[in-house]
Order: sequence, then C-alpha cells, then structure tokens
Amino acid sequence: MTPRVLALLLGLVGLAASAFVAVVVPATAHETSDAPRERLPRFPEPTDHAAYFTRPFADGPAVTRTCLTCHPDAAREVKGTAHWTWQGGHGVRSDTGEAVAFGKRNVLNNFCIAVPSNWPRCTSCHAGYGWEDASFDPAQAADDRVDCLVCHDGSGQYAKDPQGAGRPDRGVDLLAAARSVGRSSRATCGTCHFKGGGGDAVKHGDLDETMRFPPDRVDVHMGRHGLRCADCHRAEGHRIRGRLMPTDADGTRVRCEDCHAAAPHGDERIDLHLRAVACTTCHVPTFAAETPTKMWWDWSKAGRDGDPEAVAHAIVADTVAGGAEGRLVPPAVLALFRRVGTDPDVSTHYDKKKGLFLLAREQVPEYRWYDGTSSRHLPGERFDGDGPVPLNPPHGRVGDPAARIVPFKVHRGVQPFDAELRHLLVPHTFGPGGYWSAFDWERALVDGAKASGIAYSGHSTWRSTEMVWPQNHMVRPKTEALRCTDCHGDGGRLDWAALGYPGDPAVRGGRVAAGLLDVATRPGATR
Repeated sequence: MTPRVLALLLGLVGLAASAFVAVVVPATAHETSDAPRERLPRFPEPTDHAAYFTRPFADGPAVTRTCLTCHPDAAREVKGTAHWTWQGGHGVRSDTGEAVAFGKRNVLNNFCIAVPSNWPRCTSCHAGYGWEDASFDPAQAADDRVDCLVCHDGSGQYAKDPQGAGRPDRGVDLLAAARSVGRSSRATCGTCHFKGGGGDAVKHGDLDETMRFPPDRVDVHMGRHGLRCADCHRAEGHRIRGRLMPTDADGTRVRCEDCHAAAPHGDERIDLHLRAVACTTCHVPTFAAETPTKMWWDWSKAGRDGDPEAVAHAIVADTVAGGAEGRLVPPAVLALFRRVGTDPDVSTHYDKKKGLFLLAREQVPEYRWYDGTSSRHLPGERFDGDGPVPLNPPHGRVGDPAARIVPFKVHRGVQPFDAELRHLLVPHTFGPGGYWSAFDWERALVDGAKASGIAYSGHSTWRSTEMVWPQNHMVRPKTEALRCTDCHGDGGRLDWAALGYPGDPAVRGGRVAAGLLDVATRPGATR
C-alpha cells in the first residue's frame, strides 16, 4: 500500500468514525484548548533552612528529630505511604484463592528477584534507616527512622550506603545536607528510581541518569520545559500519586490529561485515535534513548569463571547457533542476540555473581492493551503453564472501552523455580553465605526459602519469566512522534492480529467500525 493510498484510507476512516463519535463522545472530548502550563501545581517558595542548622549531626535519625520539631506530622504521614511500608497492593492467588497483601517487600521480580534474605542491600533504597532484616516492622518503627534527606536534600552529595540498610554513606556531610533541604527534585527522586534493579537504567527503560538534565530529544517535559517529578507525581500529605502497575483503579494514576486537553491536536482525525491509543504510544516512539537498559537477565548462567567478555561471547555464539545455552531464550530475545556484535545499540555483559545480561538502547516498545490495572504473580503461587511466568501482566483487551494500546518495555529473564512444587524461588544472594560469596545455588535456595517463607522441595530448575514496564517518560518533541505509516500499512510496528483486530484498522475500521467493542459497555449505550 502506497503512502498516498494509505492517507486517503485514513481520511475516509476518520470521517466514518467521526459520525459515530459525535454521538457517543462527551463534549469534553472535543476540547481543543491545550494549555498545560496553566494546569501545573503551584508550589510555595521553599524556605532557606541554612540558618536553622549550625551543629554537626551524629547520624541520620538526629537530622530527622530536628526536622520534626517544626514538621511534627511529617514522619507520621510518610509512614502511611508505600514508600515507607513497601506494601500497598492486594491480590488473590490463582492457585488457592487466598487474598494477599503485597509490595516491594514480598513480591518477586526478574531483576534482583526478591528482598527477603537480602535486606541490607535492597533496603539501601528505603526511605528510612535501619531495615536490617525481617524483624523490622515499618508500622512500629520510631519516627526518627524516617529519612527526610533522601527526598529533600539539595546539596547533591547525600547518598545512602549501598549495603547499609538505608543509612547515609559515611562520606556524607549531614550538616550540609540539612542546611540545603527544599523541594524534591529529579536528582532526589532519581536516586532510587533511576537506579531501580541495582544500577542505572536497569529496570524501567524510560528512567535513567540522563533524566536529571535531559536534552529535548530524551524528554521534552524535563528538558525543554524543565518539569520536576512532583509536577506530575503530585503529593498530598507525603502520598505521591502514581503507581506503576496497580492491581486496582485506586484513583492515584497520573494521566496526560492532568495537564493536557482531552483532544489536544486540533485535528479530529488524530484525536479520534485517543479512544484506543494512549498518548505515549505515539509520543514515546522508542525507550532507552541514550543509556542501554537491561532486556534479559539470565541467572542460570551465573557462577562461571573466566574472562567475562569471553564467557558472554561463548554463550551468545551457542545461543545463536541453536545450542543448549539458548534453551530458555524466547524469540524476542533471540532476535536481539543475533544483533550482538553488529549493532552498536545491542550488547551483552557477564557477571559471575548475576549471570548474563542483554542490554539495548533506542528500542521500539512492545504494544499491549492496558486499562490501568494488572495482576501480580504472588510469592509461592503455583504455575503450571507452558510459557514464561508472567509476573505482572497488564489487564485489557480490544473489546474493553477503558483499555488503550500502550507501549511497554518487556524485561525477560531466567530465575530459580521449584521443579516439584511448581513455583518461583527466592535465592539468598547478598551477605554471609549468600550466592555472591559462596556460589552455591542449593545453599542459596534453602536459605532463601527460610527467609521468605516459600516452601522448597529441594529440587530446583530454571524457568523463564516476563515482566512489563509501561513507558511513560522520555516523551519526545512532537516532531518525533509516530506518523501514520509507522503503524499502518506494510511494515508497521503494530501486530494488529495480536491486538485482537481482524486486520489493519486503517483498512478494516477501528474498534467501533469493526464491531469489536463490548456493546453493553460502550459509552452511551443502553443496557
């Protein structure tokens, strides 16, 4: 299909769809005045705290006690948030029907895998001091265990000890940090969120150290317009809006419409797409704009001696050749492996402690329907499926009018799995006796089972897993947004069949024209 014919078809589809939308879309959807600056929150000018602190502090809690003399409710507010409790989600185990409360403290991921038994390393990013082990009770901890500086430091030199259970690094000047406090910044938020998963750019794909001072081509909001995290992730009583993959619609979701008009383009044909396509689908055409992000983490390859580059090369060569090293490698990852050595945007890294990594930059997202909620694979949950274990699958389908096509980074990996009980396992990696020092998987799994409360039969194997991350940041200038032919026509980036369409909607019509929406839940429909 030529671009000329495609453009004509799109125009016809837009005209046909507009007749339907005029009936069912609320009037607010036709709003065209887009003035996002007027909708940004107004923050009071920060108070200069330099004169309030004159004597050195012995430790972090001493700073907090001083803060609380003027802000007596602050610690109580923080202790009611997920940043403090590392809990807040709720789910139901598919195998037992048991209701489970979960959060960072007890869920599984396919990066560092889990917090239990690895506390001092993992809790170096906790918004508090001294979460040494499972005996720490966030609800009962003293108020002075809240870390005010990790969010409010303005000196630029405050840092946590990477193995210190949240305590400040020994080289930090606590007096200088206290005298500098003010509003949170990209730097303070990024201290943990840019380095989630153990290092810069590991986890999210759309958050890394380039976002401290990004050029426009990386992120137009934080670059050209100078926004801070809190401009979108607005807080009230220290409760910050925005949960990455919530299991329920709790009303805290951050939306483009918080600042932008519901129909901001001034072009009805484009604005009609917003009924099925998220803003980020067009405005985040790629992720990991400059810094490579991890796309694959294979723990089963850990423990090998030798030159790391040589080990990685041997694994990649055997995988590409169809050997045993690639037994659990899914097609999407195999396609990246085939580009290693010829594509400067794709590389591997080997670490004896952690296994094989595959990293990539400027990656095209994978697209899935998403209604703003998801499921979580819960600790100890049995999995008898054939494919990869889905750790946080998004909810949504073509027939759901609340769902939109959303761009995701999909991180895939291999991690320990109980061959008899059929569930993922928690390894003890950090600290005395952990895998990183003993290089003994059996010992690591036995100790991890004791710490996590997840049963272990004594018979382990390896299992591939999949975890998704919606790409909400690294929004590009509008001149770099996707065009019609990026998605429609031959060679378009969207897999229409996988998304539930009978074919390219530019030819066959959108969800409404194709009769794909659930009739009973269509906006304006009568039951």
